[in-house]
Amino acid sequence: MANLGIFLAPGFEECEALIVVDICRRAGLTIQMISISDEKTVVSSHNVSVVADTILSEVDFNTLDMIILPGGMPGTKNLEACDALMRQVDDFYKAGKCISAICAAPSIFGHKGYLNGRDAVSYPSFESHLEGARVLKEPVAVSEHVTTSRGLGTALDFGLAIVERYCGKEKADEIATAVVYK
Repeated sequence: MANLGIFLAPGFEECEALIVVDICRRAGLTIQMISISDEKTVVSSHNVSVVADTILSEVDFNTLDMIILPGGMPGTKNLEACDALMRQVDDFYKAGKCISAICAAPSIFGHKGYLNGRDAVSYPSFESHLEGARVLKEPVAVSEHVTTSRGLGTALDFGLAIVERYCGKEKADEIATAVVYK
């Protein structure tokens, strides 16, 4: 079964992170909430304190199958400013390992040139940061090993796309039905 890591920076959008964690765990996927600081407690963009499972310095990235970046401000900026995490994102991308981002966070992939020639989506005011992408208006865009999503309103779609990648469409549909989605 896949092992996923979702990275929490001060100012992250709590629903974009926690909905994804919930959907993935319902599907039986292992997903770790990882604080990018040395403290497990991370305060979200709406002043909600969330206790992560672990901290960045304790993560063995060789065991992860996917890196997930939630949006939010200033969370997205804080993720992008975290050199240790960005080195791992670079390594994952170059190795063809899965990277995913929602809301403002796909802008990080755009800044790095990862979206050239790919379908991608983001929060509307961040679409100009999707450098080189074919910008769509869909809830989620999956382009090989890069997945992007538009924002809080698409967090369920984003989580279900991750479940579909690792568990199949039938499991994703089962989870969608169980949570009374669509």
